[in-house]
Amino acid sequence: MSRDGQSGDGRQSGDGQRYDVGPGTAIFVGHFAMPRGTAFTTHWHGFHQLAWSARGLLRIRSEHGTWLLPPSLALWIPAGVRHATESVGDVVMRSAYVDPGQSRRVAWVEPTVVSAGPLLRALIDHLALNGLSADARSRAEAVLLDVLHPVAVTSIAVTEPRDGRALAVARALAADPADGRPLAEWGVEVGAGARTLARLFVAETGLAFGQWRERVRMQAAMPLLERGLTVEVVAGRVGYGSASSFVAAFRRITGITPRQYFPVRG
Repeated sequence: MSRDGQSGDGRQSGDGQRYDVGPGTAIFVGHFAMPRGTAFTTHWHGFHQLAWSARGLLRIRSEHGTWLLPPSLALWIPAGVRHATESVGDVVMRSAYVDPGQSRRVAWVEPTVVSAGPLLRALIDHLALNGLSADARSRAEAVLLDVLHPVAVTSIAVTEPRDGRALAVARALAADPADGRPLAEWGVEVGAGARTLARLFVAETGLAFGQWRERVRMQAAMPLLERGLTVEVVAGRVGYGSASSFVAAFRRITGITPRQYFPVRG
């Protein structure tokens, strides 16, 4: 398990560190401080990984999708699945690595988002402690696997178009997702008709232009929501005329509401 994609033995973290764990241990926890912009490039693990951010917003990409994870959510990454991890802002990541031979109750074969409620968070912190007895560790490991509850969160991955004209539009919108100009106006700027641009977005991204722009807006909104900005403020910054229209779009894209994705901090 390494940043260069080489295989590992499950006792090594995504940042190359190794952990001293005893025989029979089913779950061990890695702790990573990830300042803004830290990235672990494409790699895979011999163990399943439960990736969780104790603080900040974590982005995980794989061939199965892209997820932005606040502390309220974690991602189960099955052993052998190639993925890349990066921080959006300053992040503290705590990953639980699970021995495939000890986790038969969890049969997910693709990355799966789970709820990171207070009990799961406490169990991850508990299993990170040194000096737990074998019995105490075994009990905590069993409970952790029992409280993994999937959440119907959809990947918000987007692909950039390859054609230079459509790519110019895509990058301008990524820089300013609130720009609401229709394709006809973009076409004047980049030298292509609206129909041509519409065809290029579908052919090269798999999404209609409006769908593509909506996903980019959701990606831009999430760091703002994680910082604690109100839905009303975030809606305006990413191009929605009202909080209700933004919430409807957020739920349509991710599968849950902003409040469910980013619970109010106590």
